[in-house]
Amino acid sequence: MAEAHAKHHDYHLVNPSPWPFVGSLSAFVAAVGAVMWMKALPIGGLHLGPYVFCLGIFGILYTMAGWWRDVIHEANAGDHTRVVQIHHRYGMIMFIASEVMFFVAWFWAFFDASLFTSETHQYSRFAVTGGVWPPHGIAVFDPFHLPLFNTLILLCSGTTATWAHHALLHGDRKGLKQGLWLTILLGALFTTVQAIEYSHAAFSFSGNIYGATFFMATGFHGFHVLIGTIFLAVCLARAYAGDFTPKQHLGFEFAAWYWHFVDVVWLFLFVAIYLWGSNWGAAAEHVVG
Repeated sequence: MAEAHAKHHDYHLVNPSPWPFVGSLSAFVAAVGAVMWMKALPIGGLHLGPYVFCLGIFGILYTMAGWWRDVIHEANAGDHTRVVQIHHRYGMIMFIASEVMFFVAWFWAFFDASLFTSETHQYSRFAVTGGVWPPHGIAVFDPFHLPLFNTLILLCSGTTATWAHHALLHGDRKGLKQGLWLTILLGALFTTVQAIEYSHAAFSFSGNIYGATFFMATGFHGFHVLIGTIFLAVCLARAYAGDFTPKQHLGFEFAAWYWHFVDVVWLFLFVAIYLWGSNWGAAAEHVVG
């Protein structure tokens, strides 16, 4: 019987798992709660939308924690063979490619709005932009103030992430932990600076096309920075738990890929939205600080 169940291949056939069902159900509950919240839909006279939404979010977070725990156990049990690791890498590459297309959509919206402000078939857009970009009445950020500072922060964080990876490859666990700590702190600093920048914005998300495209692109990137920071924090906890070896560290490798992807996207955002989008700062009237 034991011989019948012996593993004679390099592939990993996962055990039955509740997480796909629990995650799907939680996402559905969160979506329903979000609709109820935004539309103020009552149930029995009670506005339960926020509570239903939070219940769904809790289920999603619980699914993430449980599913990742199982994957870590599989890795430590030796189920992630070289063949399985190749397939995981393909999956991560496809995931990052899908995230790239998300940002393509936001860049497309921004450039379409900024390059075609006075087209004849865009008469409604001309009415709100005045045929110029940035639109009349919009006081944009000075790109050489907080945006430039945040650019330097992310570039430094990419360096510290590479340092951590290099230390891991050479068996330097102290350097791994130090590099991860610095990267996480720089990621948290970036998020803090962006929150300060948003608090000083002279425009809002609604009511103007510039604000909508600006906050969608930069805010979506900020969300990715937050996710990447959590990703690295999990890797740091695993490093303290004794996980990762120079030859077996797929989780950390994916976190590093994701973080470098976030860095590159920010460089495009800085050049396109902060520099080019503000007419290289010539139109800037609002300077934070």
